[in-house]
Amino acid sequence: MHDIIIIGGGAAGFYSAIHIAEGLPNLNIAILERGKEVLTKVKVSGGGRCNVTHAQFDPKELSTNYPRGEKELLGPFHSYASGDTVGFFEERGIELKIEDDGRMFPVSNSSQTIIDCFTSEADRLGITLHTRCSVTGIKRIDNGTEYFWEVVTHENTFKTRYVVMATGSNPKMWNLIHQLGHTIVPPAPSLFTFNISDERISDIPGLSTVAEVSVLDKKGKHQKLKSKDIKEGVLFSEGPLLITHWGMSGPAILKLSAWGARLLKEYDYRFKISVNWAPEYHQNGLVDLFMEVKQVERKTVLRTKVLEIPKRLWKNLVAAAGIKDTETWPDVSKQQLQELAEQLTQCVFQVNGKSTFKEEFVTAGGVELKEVNFKTYESKLLPQLYFAGEIINVDAITGGFNFQNAWTGGYLAAQGIIHNETLNK
Repeated sequence: MHDIIIIGGGAAGFYSAIHIAEGLPNLNIAILERGKEVLTKVKVSGGGRCNVTHAQFDPKELSTNYPRGEKELLGPFHSYASGDTVGFFEERGIELKIEDDGRMFPVSNSSQTIIDCFTSEADRLGITLHTRCSVTGIKRIDNGTEYFWEVVTHENTFKTRYVVMATGSNPKMWNLIHQLGHTIVPPAPSLFTFNISDERISDIPGLSTVAEVSVLDKKGKHQKLKSKDIKEGVLFSEGPLLITHWGMSGPAILKLSAWGARLLKEYDYRFKISVNWAPEYHQNGLVDLFMEVKQVERKTVLRTKVLEIPKRLWKNLVAAAGIKDTETWPDVSKQQLQELAEQLTQCVFQVNGKSTFKEEFVTAGGVELKEVNFKTYESKLLPQLYFAGEIINVDAITGGFNFQNAWTGGYLAAQGIIHNETLNK
């Protein structure tokens, strides 16, 4: 008989196991991992550097980075947030650094530093690790005199008093949890890039610039948001936008994909977006600026870039507005300048499909949040069953926030078990 079985050898699973073992060193704790290696998502995160967390230390501000879970995470973040994560690693000799965009990485720039920390801590604390151990069933046993769980794998049946589910976005595990009585919110991909084939961007992959992006509805108007997951307004984002060989990526697009995860799935990833390449301007203001330039400038429009946007993008948008390379400012008509202003501030693109963002596999969906006690991450339906990480219906934008959800959930699940054990002594 085990005291605690943790299903899932990823970030949340290890974090939970380590904190339980530190608080209750005499318990028999085991981690079951279906793969041959543990912490695989940690390994590839941040291009192999591991984006551990984000330097947002205010719980309220931190919670706003979660399209699903913002309200529910506010309390947990007051108990355990980014600063606590930094402290956890510093206590184990791992210094983190803050990059310009707020993302935090180990100073070593290697995810192996984080993996080694977890595996060595698990070894030091006597946590048993079973790899290639795929769970096929979970049973709740209550014979009147004792209450425990049976966790069935291909080769063994483990008996345990507590179960921590930390398996991420795993449909098979969601199905097992559903069979136990929990509601599972259907999954939808989050954090993805947009596939766009358009001559205005086809020859400039690698170009990055700050832009505003909004999703258009089927009538060509700004998409209103009615989902309870998202604040009222339009599906809109701003920030660095990266043009790629297959379309568009970068923080502005990724944030849009996260907030619009469910809606864009309904659209089957075929929809239109409007891009403002000059966020400080609206169309009429830009026309006024162009008319002023027209009065004083004698060079070609192509050679006179009057806005702070990349030259190659300016060239393509000038061409898209029907302005020839040889046309000078005095020669172009007001109508042409209006078209150029529209290309710059309301540049419409057709999206046809999505692509996974690097190795970031993030999914909206999972265990219904109303069925989780966010003080302890224990199931409200089944005592001594806990959840941590992406298995619940919580997901975040890119930047270290998904890992912070794993650290917070893993820590609070551990504290919940420790508190339970203390009460029962």
